[in-house]
Amino acid sequence: MIKKLLFTLLILISFYGFSQNISLSNEAKVSILTCGTGPESYAMYGHTGIRIQDSLRGIDVVYNYGAFDFDTPNFIGKFVKGDLQYFVTNGSYIDFYYNYQAENREIIEQDLALSLAQINQLFQQLNASIYSDDRFYTYKFIDRNCTTMVVDKINSTLGSEYIKSQTSNQSYREILYPYMSDFYMKLGIQLIFGAKVDEPATRLFLPYEFKKAISDTKVNGTTIEQSNKTILEAQKTDIPFNWLNSIYSLIGMLFLLVVLGKKWIKISYFILAGLLGVFFSLVGLYSLHEEILWNYNILLFNPLLLIFTWYYWKGNWVKIILFGQICLGFLLAYFVYMLNKIHLEIVWPFIVLHFYWIGKVVLQSKKLK
Repeated sequence: MIKKLLFTLLILISFYGFSQNISLSNEAKVSILTCGTGPESYAMYGHTGIRIQDSLRGIDVVYNYGAFDFDTPNFIGKFVKGDLQYFVTNGSYIDFYYNYQAENREIIEQDLALSLAQINQLFQQLNASIYSDDRFYTYKFIDRNCTTMVVDKINSTLGSEYIKSQTSNQSYREILYPYMSDFYMKLGIQLIFGAKVDEPATRLFLPYEFKKAISDTKVNGTTIEQSNKTILEAQKTDIPFNWLNSIYSLIGMLFLLVVLGKKWIKISYFILAGLLGVFFSLVGLYSLHEEILWNYNILLFNPLLLIFTWYYWKGNWVKIILFGQICLGFLLAYFVYMLNKIHLEIVWPFIVLHFYWIGKVVLQSKKLK
């Protein structure tokens, strides 16, 4: 076992020295690989890789900035807090290709018009990152991910920020929204996102947006994209509409609660809604992810609902009216603020339910006062 470890270490050391000193030939090429989306949450937005080929040197390697270790101690806690370490890896192109073929995810390749000096510079920088502490970076959903790291590397090689966002007239939320096909996942993500994702999308952070930006970019009047081809086509699968995983099931569940209308059902619901608001507040303070800071969805899932529910359970009509009106005021402000937000179309059932139930309880309390 020790001999095997020593042999592996020698191979790595020798490859490290080789990769640091080798000079690529005139046949060297650099391309960006844009990989298709997948059903898993980590694959929802696709992936970006850098491919470097040199047929004369026998090199065909893909650099990937999207690696993370599930065995990291306190993995979930670190991910939620926003200090989970991602890292860059490299591997053979053929292995990369077969992995995405097995997952039925397309690969689109764009060759870049870089000089041999620029390709060598990029190659050396990538290899230096692989074998140093620079291979690690703290993942941020928008500001630092597998795409932004590649964008920065290519722009650094070009000498300026030539490749940049072409969609600053849209917000980050509007760009992300179409990628979320699972309704309840979309609902959860939209609720936990805060005000940052409503800002104009000045950062190029998604693979397919990066792909489009490359096609539109010119350096000194010359298009940087030399070719654009699909090297792996995904087999299209028709996903039937699922009523249980749609807004219709949400409307149905909330309507059923209204029909049943028992006091204990209202109390249970308001407790859950208030606790959700507490969670939004605390996770925003705990996490380093700026995307979940200043979450205005607490105006809908308001922590004050817990106080309102307490007095509703106790039958304190004066306090019910007071906190009910406060909650209704916040709810009205939320509705007005949401009028130009894309996710209003999936949260409106909660808005309607809260207006109806809180308003009804307040009116009944005024009669009993």
